[in-house]
Amino acid sequence: MSNQERARELVSAAHRLAGEFAQGAARRDARRELPQAEIETLARHGILAARVPREFGGIDLCLAELSDIFVVLGKADPNIAQAIQPHACGVEKIRLYGTPEQKRRYFALLLEGAMITNASAEKGGATVGEIRVMLSRQAAAGGWRLDGDKHYCTGSLFASHFYSLVRRDDGGRSIALLPRQRQGVSVIDDWDGMGQRTTASGTVRFEGVHIADDEHMPLPPSGTLRTHEGAFAQVLHAAIDVGIALAAFEDAARYGSQRARPVPEAGVARAGDDPYVQQAVGEMAMLAHGAQALLERAARSLDAILPAALAGSATEQELGGVSIAVAEAKMAANDAALRVSEMLYRVGGASATSRSLNLDRHWRNARTHTTHDPVAYKAKAVGDYYLNGNLPPITSKI
Repeated sequence: MSNQERARELVSAAHRLAGEFAQGAARRDARRELPQAEIETLARHGILAARVPREFGGIDLCLAELSDIFVVLGKADPNIAQAIQPHACGVEKIRLYGTPEQKRRYFALLLEGAMITNASAEKGGATVGEIRVMLSRQAAAGGWRLDGDKHYCTGSLFASHFYSLVRRDDGGRSIALLPRQRQGVSVIDDWDGMGQRTTASGTVRFEGVHIADDEHMPLPPSGTLRTHEGAFAQVLHAAIDVGIALAAFEDAARYGSQRARPVPEAGVARAGDDPYVQQAVGEMAMLAHGAQALLERAARSLDAILPAALAGSATEQELGGVSIAVAEAKMAANDAALRVSEMLYRVGGASATSRSLNLDRHWRNARTHTTHDPVAYKAKAVGDYYLNGNLPPITSKI
């Protein structure tokens, strides 16, 4: 089987599985049932290993295809899509910063079904993103010691391994790589968000955890090296939002066509014949499908420079331009997810608010997920680029 055929088969499997996952999405949200079985199914079908390079036995799925997978999973259950988003980013970090031996080791684990997710965010710093958890050199014992708490660790309860952004006691930064079962690692299920309730975004605690010399990847100083990392992460976040928008749109159209009643003022027998219901559904279609089109454009633009980006030869202009395209897509996806999930009630009316339907999960999921990155800064960067030719700042948020 050719690599192209393997890629098509993987994407087809993701679409089929998404259809199955959608059946239980409302129930899982209402009961806060973690999608453990669903995540394991994705791993078993090789979807978690989609970006493993061909030279290590993987498919090296392009970003256009990967973002399509995230859209269909986000439409089916955005909790599942968000739970594996940090894993996909972790794979990309290993491709960028890993040594040949680290790549060999971790890509082999991924092909066996491992899930490596993030333990990076912290609470209590002066600014969002400040890192204080320390990796300390252990001269006598050899290696390093990792101590501290990480929060909002999406997918942590599903993970077999973690990657953690840490400070080193020599003043540098690293990404620590370690198995979840390592002594001194504990995972706390304390995520209580109003939406994205089953992403398992809890706390990971490190208490005297041993990290060998080959279990961390040193990073350049913050803000000094432009890579495709931020654009890659943001494409997948945008895909999740597009999925939410599409799910809310399709639920609204179905409800308006099959269940909603018209208001007397409309003078029609069916809600689907009410011109204002039609207008609302038309706007929703434009928002959801427009965001999807911008996402596809952004993913293709990143695919065009990915080989050079991974080789370290992409130019500042190429990387910055792609980040702008991705920012535009994320802004549109953010707006679509929020507006479409709210407009659903203009179509469905009071009956659509029934708890038994749990249609409000679309808005709760959209409102929760879109807090991840402030789109105002994306809009500012896009405007500065087109007005003044300035590249966006070097950050994972744009």
